[in-house]
Order: sequence, then C-alpha cells, then structure tokens
Amino acid sequence: MLDQSACSRRVTWRGLACRIALGLMALAAACSDTQHLAPQEASGDDWLHYGGSPDENHFSALADINDGNVGKLKLLWFHDLDPVPSVYSAPLAVGGRLYFAVGYSVVHAMDAATGRLLWKYDPEVYAHAGSKLRTGWGVRGIAYHEGQVFTGTLDGRLLAIDARTGRLNWSVQTTEPDDARYISGPPYVFNNTVVIGHGGADYGATRGYVTAYDIHSGRQKWRFYTVPGNPAKGFENAAMRMAAKTWTGEWWKYGGGGTVWHAMAYDPEFKRLYIGTGNGGPWNRHIRSPGGGDNLFLSSIVALNADTGAYVWHYQTTPGESWDFTSTMDIELATLNIGGKPTPVILHAPKNGFFYVLDRRNGKFISAEKIVPVNWATHIDPKTGRPVETAIARYPGGKPQILWPSSIGAHSVAAMSFSPRTGLVYIPVTHAARVYMDPPGDLAQWRSKGNRIYDTGTGPAPADVKLPQSWSALLAWNPRTQREAWRIPMHGPVQGGTLATAGNLVFQGNVEGQIVAYNATDGRKLWNFDAQVGIQSQPITYRAGGRQLITVIAGWRGTGYGGGPTWEYRLQHRRVLTFALDGKASLPPADRTEMPLVDDPAFRVDPAKVAVGQAVYSTRCMICHGPHLHASGAAPDLRRSQIPLAQAALVSVLHDGALRPAGMPSFEDLSPEQIAGLQHYIRQEARANSVR
Repeated sequence: MLDQSACSRRVTWRGLACRIALGLMALAAACSDTQHLAPQEASGDDWLHYGGSPDENHFSALADINDGNVGKLKLLWFHDLDPVPSVYSAPLAVGGRLYFAVGYSVVHAMDAATGRLLWKYDPEVYAHAGSKLRTGWGVRGIAYHEGQVFTGTLDGRLLAIDARTGRLNWSVQTTEPDDARYISGPPYVFNNTVVIGHGGADYGATRGYVTAYDIHSGRQKWRFYTVPGNPAKGFENAAMRMAAKTWTGEWWKYGGGGTVWHAMAYDPEFKRLYIGTGNGGPWNRHIRSPGGGDNLFLSSIVALNADTGAYVWHYQTTPGESWDFTSTMDIELATLNIGGKPTPVILHAPKNGFFYVLDRRNGKFISAEKIVPVNWATHIDPKTGRPVETAIARYPGGKPQILWPSSIGAHSVAAMSFSPRTGLVYIPVTHAARVYMDPPGDLAQWRSKGNRIYDTGTGPAPADVKLPQSWSALLAWNPRTQREAWRIPMHGPVQGGTLATAGNLVFQGNVEGQIVAYNATDGRKLWNFDAQVGIQSQPITYRAGGRQLITVIAGWRGTGYGGGPTWEYRLQHRRVLTFALDGKASLPPADRTEMPLVDDPAFRVDPAKVAVGQAVYSTRCMICHGPHLHASGAAPDLRRSQIPLAQAALVSVLHDGALRPAGMPSFEDLSPEQIAGLQHYIRQEARANSVR
C-alpha cells in the first residue's frame, strides 16, 4: 500500500507518479460505492447559480478550506445591512464580485475580497406593490448571466440590471393587473433565457404559471400554466387538457394554485427545465375539487422542453394535495448507481415528509422513504409511486385531525445540499404537527376573503387541541440506500440552509445565531462562529483575491410559530459575513439589551372591541407579528411598540401607510371600528404576554 507521507516527500518523477496513484485511489474510493457523480460539477471559483452550478446541488468543488484546517477559519470582513423585513437570501459570486438582494429586491454589488460596496439598486417595490406588501416574504435569491443580474419583485416585475454599473437594462411585468401573484423566489437562467415563477395561491384566486424571457430584451418566449383554466375557454395545450380530467367541480373559480414560487433546475443533458409546483388554491380539496381527483399539476415536478416550454413528463409527489405539501423545494440533479448502472436522477425532499429519487430521463419513480415522522401516509407504493394514505389524512367529515408534517413542511425552502464526494444529501428537516379541518359552514358557499388575506380553506384549530412538541435537525441522508447516515438535533423548528464542499465540510447557519462547519462524513462539529443573530440563508463559497471564501447573510425572519429562540426585529444586526483562513476581522460586541415592554395603565380594555380586533389580527397581522404578539424577527414586537398606544398613530400606519417605505403594508380597507378593535386586542394580549 502506498504511504502518503513518504509520497509527499518525494519530488522525483517517481514521486509524481506516486501522487497520481494516490489521487486515482482516492477517486476510486469515492466512486466505488455509488458512482454519485454530479452531472455538471463546476470548478467552484464562482457561485453562478442559486444552487452554485446548474445541477443546483449547493455544492462546491473547492477544498482549500477543508476538514483539516477549517478550525483556522476567521472573519475576513462584514457589512451591515439596512433593517429590512427579510434577509433570507442567497448571494452569487462572479469574477471577484458578490451580488445579492435583500428585503424587497434591493440588489447589492460588492468587492468580494474587501467587502467594499460597489453599487446598490432599489426597485422601490413599496411604491409599486400596493396591497401586495401584505403577502410577500422578501426575495430569496437572484440570477446572473452574461453581465446581467436578474431579480423578481413583489409586485411581479422581472428586472435585468447591468452587473458592472447597477443600471437597469430592462423591466417586464410578469403578472396580471390586480391579481394575487407576487415574486419572492429566484429567477433561473440558461441559454440566453431567464425563467420566473410566482406565488400567491394562499391569498386569492391564483392560477400558477412560469414564463421564459429573452435575457437581452425581456421579450417573452413562452409560458406554461401549471393547472387547467376554465374548460369553456379552451385549453392552451394537450397537457392542460389532460390535467383537466383530474379535477372536478368548478375549480377554475378558485384559481387552482400550483404556483412555482421557488425551485427549478435546468438540465443541459436533456435540454429540459424542471419546475416544482405548489399547493392547491385553496389548500382544501373538499372546496376546490369536491369530487376528488389528483388535481394535476399540483405538488409535482414537471419537466418542460427548455426551448419551447412544452410539457415532457411529470411526477406528482402529493396527488390531490390538501395540506400545503408543496413540491417547490430543491430540485437537485445527480448521477447515482441504481441497479449497477449510472442513472441520471432528481433528488427532491418536498414538504410531505418523504425523500424522492426520480429518473430524470422519464420522470419514473425510483424510491422514496420518510425523513421525519409522517402520519398522513404510511409509505410510497413502489409499483405506482403513489402515497398510501392513512384513514385520517383527508380530515374526513371535516373533523379536526392532527397531522404531520405540518404546513411548515418536513423540509421547506432552506437549501439542502448534495455532495458527490460523500454521496450524501444534507437536509434541514423539521418535525411539526398541525390541525387540519374544514372551515365552518357550507363548503359549496366558501369564498376567499380577498384583499390579500392569508386564506387556506381550512378551519381554525379548536382551542383545546394540544400539538406534540416540534423539533428540527440537520439530516445527512443517503439517497441510494434511502437511509439516514447521521443526524444533528437542533433547537427550535426551523434552521438555515446548507452548503457542502469538496473539503469534506457541511456549513449551516442556525436559529441560535451560529454558523457551523460539520464533517460531511460523520457529522462531527469542527468549527463555529457567533453571528450574533439567527441565520436562515444558505452559505456559499467561491474564490476571490486568490483564496477560498465563505459568505453568508445573517438575519432572522421568524414568525413566532413553533417556539425556539427569537430575534427582535428592531435589535437585529443584519449583516453580510465573509470568512477566510487568514481573516483578521471581528464583530463589535453584541448589544443584548432587550427592548422594554410598554403600556398605558390608563387604557381600559373593552372586551367587545377586543373581539373585533382579534378577528382583524388573526387574518391580517398574525402571519408576521406572530400568534398572541409573539413576534420572532419577521416584524416588530408589538408589546414593545409605542405605536399601538395611540389611536392616531395606529391609523397613520395601518390606514395611511406611514411606514410603507419600511416594508409595513397599509390596510386602507380597515374601518375605524376595526382599527380601534385592533388597538384593544393588542393591549389585552400585550398585558397578558408580559406576565407569561
């Protein structure tokens, strides 16, 4: 057997041959078990795509920083960001420049080696979005191609920005006037084409689609709808005619859903674009398709001809979706040894709790297993590729059922990563439960509340129902054997995205304010850094200034659901953090001072007004400010805000939009009585929370 230390001492031709032999042995060892070769593994010098390279694996071939020296990793520079509603965003790195967008698609360009800001472009979404400010979560990523940076906006625009100067090259409106659609996900680019989807199925009658544009002019090339429209108007293509056979009732009046609000992947081998589709609109199939049916193409991966947008094949992870079990999570491309043959596959972990391996040549099901506890289905039938549902799955009779995963998902938008070196996928997983039931009243008369109100078609959970404790973990999963390799338990239900590298490392930020490096093979913790705030964004790595760097955007957009550590909106230090082996920077000391609770003892709470305000809060405010005012970073903690103390100030913010430029939407449709009720409800809950 070759001795590596002796080999490294030799500088002769024999020594060179020795080193080559060692490299071949290492390569053989890496590939002997699974032949898990990435189809398009890039050099790693740049991070050109949301997932790093076209395979979207969130993996880098760089290994200058590795499991042997990562303990020496230090902060190289940091950059403070403006206080914005969300910094849940992935950067790109191209030719020594760092590009990223935060909040409402405010795009930044920085010198990656020094952290110097080069330019910033603000599309002033607050001035265009109107009531759509109520629906969005902030942008999660951007795209780069041939000297242009692309971003979507909450109001539905797709922008092309000159990467050198920060000037706008073109803008196109991708949504329709006064619809519920909005953009929070990244665009995807290939072959002089940029493709964008949208969200909105939870906020109004929305029919999902994706649209492709020419990167130079913004001219529309094609559009693919993900669910069928009104049959009386005809169908756009044979795929929609086929899909309509799987719907019942008058689904088109509800929109249908199926929005493509996050993951896609381009496959140059087959010249296809894979899109991941979302939940039904509304979630509850009892309403939108009362006679049942699979409801294609909800909760599916759909393969399209990348040049024309024509349907090629689909695989539906959750037929007849009724739980918000979207398939908009990562679509990652790899090659695995299946049955002794290298097989091109898709790796996918949607919300429904199963991890899927699909043959990307034809969409055929290969395997799927549970990655968290699941009680809506027992397993995936290996012959049909369909879930075998339990008796309680569809909340029969409209009665409340505790099901898991919840709508948070077993895996949501936090990036998973696949390492072709270890053959493992690294997934931020969640175990949480939710009560599902029909809303009260006649389902045939159900109508969306409209006005950009979060409305799912499910009923409120009974007050006496107790849910099991939620948890989260970093899970290393073998996609070939469909077995767990290792697991790191975490605090709280939600954590950050992951990055895998050829240095045998996995990086992940977490809710506790740490970015951590783990040994990719066995999960040993090798390094951590106190970011002073929770981290949801995925780290990236690239080369700039002649060295490998690691960058992550730190900041937390929690909503108070499911417990875990919280980060006050006003006190967060949202930052870009960049690390190198020879970094010498340090963060200033963290200010851990908690903002005081505020109250007006002279204010008398009126129970009748509280009831009015509670209804307003639950439909308009809770999704950002948290249940019972337990905010967790998505919006300010109203227990500590002076604004609700004064009725005039509350009217100025809610009705007149005084804080719209800061990201706070206005609610012009609220009556004076509703705003007064909201003030009384806030005072009641703030006082109750102050003694809990």
